Amino acid sequence: MSTLELIVEELKTLPQDRLERAADYIHRLREVSLAERRAVLKKTAGSLTKEEADELEKIIEQGCEKIDERDW
Repeated sequence: MSTLELIVEELKTLPQDRLERAADYIHRLREVSLAERRAVLKKTAGSLTKEEADELEKIIEQGCEKIDERDW
């Protein structure tokens, strides 16, 4: 059984008031995670020069944007 499945099974056994507390906690975890991601994006946005960004874009196009038809 996966971790998610175990958590769901345990949640099913909780009384309503505890289930609401668990839902609130999960919501806060998600919000913190979202805020952390936004902070990292804000901190690093614009950190590359135009030349560095162009070079990175070229590398990505050359190495990542290829379709291997045999992989399907």
